[in-house]
Amino acid sequence: MRTQVRRWQGRSGFEKIDLYTRGTLHSLVWMTIVPQVLLPVTRPVRASDAPVALIVVTVLAALGQGVCGRTLVTRALDHYLGGPAVDRRLIALGTALFLANASGLLALGAYTGVERFPELVLALGAVVVPLLTSLVLVVPLGTGALLQVVTAAGMGGGVALAGGDRSFVLSTLVGVTFSSSLLSVTARLSAWSLDLMSKLRDAQDVETRLAVAEERLRFGRDMHDVLGRNLAVIALKSELAVELAQRGKPTAVDQMVEVQRIARASQQEVRDVVRGYREADLGTELLGAQGVLRAAGIECSVHGDGGRLPAPVQAVLGWAVREAATNVLRHGDPQRCDIRLESTTDGVRLVVENDGATPDEAAVPGGGSGLPGLRERLAAVGGSLEAGPAGGDRFHLTASVPLPSPRQTAPSPLEKR
Repeated sequence: MRTQVRRWQGRSGFEKIDLYTRGTLHSLVWMTIVPQVLLPVTRPVRASDAPVALIVVTVLAALGQGVCGRTLVTRALDHYLGGPAVDRRLIALGTALFLANASGLLALGAYTGVERFPELVLALGAVVVPLLTSLVLVVPLGTGALLQVVTAAGMGGGVALAGGDRSFVLSTLVGVTFSSSLLSVTARLSAWSLDLMSKLRDAQDVETRLAVAEERLRFGRDMHDVLGRNLAVIALKSELAVELAQRGKPTAVDQMVEVQRIARASQQEVRDVVRGYREADLGTELLGAQGVLRAAGIECSVHGDGGRLPAPVQAVLGWAVREAATNVLRHGDPQRCDIRLESTTDGVRLVVENDGATPDEAAVPGGGSGLPGLRERLAAVGGSLEAGPAGGDRFHLTASVPLPSPRQTAPSPLEKR
């Protein structure tokens, strides 16, 4: 049981809804098979002169409908969500089992006497469920309604042929119509909800990928702005130096010295750009974490920006925000994340708390990465890290960093958003 609970907690929101929807439809199919199997062995049937072969065939047809109906529901739901079409041979098999089961029940009603067999209405209302649950997902809405009318009329006609009176035929029509309409609405709404969740998940994935692509474009623009002009100047001066050298002009050396100077300056500018990406800026990381988490469908609130904190403190807390946001995205199925910067008596504290945590969220990779690497960074500036479950499905991360000296801390170093 504990393993099953962990597996359930490890599923994403969409996976949980998908499993719940499919399980509901499968349960609906098998719940209607049970009365069909039990009905042929009730006392009115056993007390009648119905052949044993007819009873056995009816029970086997009902069980076959359950097995085939489960597969049909799965294929039909996949098709509704954009998957391949349902195999017509499978639909034909389901239809044949439905007709065999319904015919067997009507034949038993004829042997037993319809008036002495009131449970037949319940069985005929249940026999349509396994097939129609699938068909209403693969045919247009109007065609599905027509199938329900034809099925109800066929059942009513079969009861009349089995010897049922006018009231029994009417009860059959009402029962079959009600059950088929109810299952049609249930199946359609369930599939529609699952399809909507699938599209929302895909939209969130696209939004996240767009955010990553936008960040790459920004980095590319920065590199172009830094290197574009300098490389153009280097190319021109190199060409000029070649021409001067070919003419034997001593000024070619001066041009190459200038090329060397520009190249070294470009190297330093590239280092500055890369350092800006490698060194975590607290304000940038807070905004980035909020944007990425919201793009992934996680409500994120941020309080404080740490704009007046010393650069070393901002850098290490920026790394803490980056690692915490990464863990929120990787583990569990969070719906909300709160990030707070709080002043303490001797420093500053970063608190990140999210819901939807799973038992493996505290697991971290080795090799100086993840939470162990973050602890090392914090320890280098005299800070500490606490991370773990906070009760229920919540996960809590607290990074505390002392300020270098009282003079470097304002009375309230954090500006609330």
